[in-house]
Order: sequence, then C-alpha cells, then structure tokens
Amino acid sequence: MGLGRHKLLVLVLVLSISVVLYLLLPSGQREQREQREEVPQADPETNITMRKATLSGDWPTFYREAMPRNKMEDAGAERPPVLLLHGRSFTSKTWEDLGTLNILAEHGYRAVAVDLPGYGDSMLSQPLSSERGRTEYLLHIMESFGMRQPIIISPSMSGMFSLPLLLQHPDRLKGFVPIAPVGTKSFKPEQYQQIQVPSLIVYGKLDTNLGVQSLESLQLLPNHTLSPLEGAGHACYMDRPEEFHTVLLMFLSKL
Repeated sequence: MGLGRHKLLVLVLVLSISVVLYLLLPSGQREQREQREEVPQADPETNITMRKATLSGDWPTFYREAMPRNKMEDAGAERPPVLLLHGRSFTSKTWEDLGTLNILAEHGYRAVAVDLPGYGDSMLSQPLSSERGRTEYLLHIMESFGMRQPIIISPSMSGMFSLPLLLQHPDRLKGFVPIAPVGTKSFKPEQYQQIQVPSLIVYGKLDTNLGVQSLESLQLLPNHTLSPLEGAGHACYMDRPEEFHTVLLMFLSKL
C-alpha cells in the first residue's frame, strides 16, 4: 500500500516538473510549436498545400495557402504571388470552396487567402478602424509571407484595405483585381490617374449599387481592363466562377 502511494507521488512530481518546464519556454517557441501542429501536411496526390495557422506579430491572422508542389523547379516559381482578400459576408474559406486557390496553384501561382481582422477565424482579432492601420496590416501580411509585389484580389469590403495600399504604395503591387470594392469615393480622381499598376476591374452587370459606383472611380486607373460578368450580382465571382477564373488567369498571364 505504501509502495503504491510512493509511485503515485513520484508520477505527480514528474508531471508537475514537465508542466513547469513547458511554461518556462519562451512564448515564441511555444507559439511556433502550436503553429506547426495547426498546419496540415500536403496531400501527395495534389499540388496543393492548405494551411491554417496564426501569424506572429501585432495582427493574428488565419489564412489558407496553396502553391505548386514543385514550386522551386517549376517555371511558375517566377510568377508573382496572389493575395486574396474577402468581402464582409465571406472569409478565406470562400476562395477554397470556390476552387480559386486550387486553380491558381495548378497554374503555377502561389496563392494566400487571409481572414481579415474581425472576420472568419480572425474574429477575435481587433478590427482596424484607421486607413493607416489597414494599410500597415496588408504590408505586414506581405512581408510575413515573403510576398514581393503580389497581385491583390479585393472584393467589396476589402477595398478599405486594398485601395489605400494601391494609392499610397503602388510600387508594392504587381497587379490589382478590384471586385466592386467599397471606399472608392474616398480618394480624388487625380490619385487614381497617377497609378500605373495593371488592374483588372471585375463586376457583375446586375450589381447596380457598388458595381456601378466603384466603376466610376476605378476606370480612371490608366492601365486597366474591364471585365463585366453577365447575369452576375455583387458577388459576381461566385455567381459566375468559371468566367471569373478564366478572365483572372488571362490577366495574370500577361503580368
């Protein structure tokens, strides 16, 4: 009886020491360990690696990433990366469900879709209320992922993030794909006219609200291509995914 009690005390002591040692680890090491556990392995049958983890820094962000399986050997390694934002009613998972991440990776593009602060799995992240904060957030995302001059795909609400970045740091972007973004009237016509970033303006012909309103400003961009989608509403890329993917890939191939 006494021997059994002694073994129990030893076991409790060992477990207590293990917990203490873990808590004494630097927080950065614990965070990296937790992130690695959250990242699934690539499916050997596909060229897609999906990830869902938290970025370190001041802006915790959940994301999904897709890339060519042999990206270092593929000619696609030289292609610019693609950063996908989302609208108010959607998340990064929208681009996975729609097949956009898969399609981009199959064509040799590294693609990252993020949950913006206050949305999706980033719901507990502090929403960004200032234009400067939202711009710095995107720059942080780009730097964290090593994205040098990405193409940004920006539907609806995400225009509050992408438009200030486009107009203040055009040299940081390789291309811009606005999809009826909000906030276009916050900037002056001459600001748009000075931007030389190649832009693909996508909108649904049935979107008589933000689609029409944003088009008035966006078509002032000197280096733009218009791509209206027939029979599509505000979330036109969801109404006409095949047409959207076709015009997107055509645009990317010219950059």
